[in-house]
Amino acid sequence: MTPLPIDVYDEFTSRNRGFVPPESQQRLRAATVLVAGCGSTGGAVVEPLTRLGVEDFVLADNGSYELNNLNRQSAGREDIGRNKAEVCARRVAEINPRARTWVDTDGIRPGTVAAMVGSCDLVVDGVDVTEPAGWRAKYALHEAAARARRPVISGYDMAGTQYVRFYDYRRPGTAFDGAITAAQVEEGRTWSLLRRVVPLRVVPVEMLESARRSVATGEESVSQLVYTSMLFGALTARMVIDVLDGRPVRRHTVVDAHRAVRPPVTHLVTRLRKPWVLALALRDLAVLEHGSERRR
Repeated sequence: MTPLPIDVYDEFTSRNRGFVPPESQQRLRAATVLVAGCGSTGGAVVEPLTRLGVEDFVLADNGSYELNNLNRQSAGREDIGRNKAEVCARRVAEINPRARTWVDTDGIRPGTVAAMVGSCDLVVDGVDVTEPAGWRAKYALHEAAARARRPVISGYDMAGTQYVRFYDYRRPGTAFDGAITAAQVEEGRTWSLLRRVVPLRVVPVEMLESARRSVATGEESVSQLVYTSMLFGALTARMVIDVLDGRPVRRHTVVDAHRAVRPPVTHLVTRLRKPWVLALALRDLAVLEHGSERRR
């Protein structure tokens, strides 16, 4: 008796059964996901989405791996100097050779972002927020998504805390739900923009202290941890299922890995310290921004 042909995709996703309904699995298979920025945030979601069953990706990033990326990003020493989107595309092919990836090594640009967003069903925003150029690209991405009515999932990893913000642009609205404007982005005040899009209540004390150290020393890099980045991949993978199914998801999702594993008394002490540390951080950041403004 001739054996029945095996559906490769069905076998590949067979262990999802019971947790991902068949109709949801088919939506994952049919969807095209744009991952804008393939570093620590965007890059963390590519592998779990591939393993979950997404077969069509648009991957955009103009950056290449550096040695200091390897503490948290899905790359090896041999990938240093290689474009992040291209490396992520290779990883997709290693997991599922039938998957399709379209790579843009120029990243998010005003001239191409509208077509890029229009070609997908959902956007994962992992665009860098540590410099003005990143904010301009990020704003262009959200502006295009709002016009095209495409939902966007954004991630911000801060010490042990992963903050995921869902923008449901399927309903009429404006970029970042009006929290920031194009004019504010052009001013290039990074910390001010971050305070507008990331609620202070979700920022952990450790991140505030790190920001103060950066201001005091003039250090441009931002410390990031691998397990916080990985949280974004896990949370976004679940959100993608629900968004594609048309189920509601939280606009704000916060998971603090440090709080989850520490005893309650430690968390209480941290909570008591936060108002004082927050006041000092806001003071220092205000001084930094005013100084930058005078130099301009």
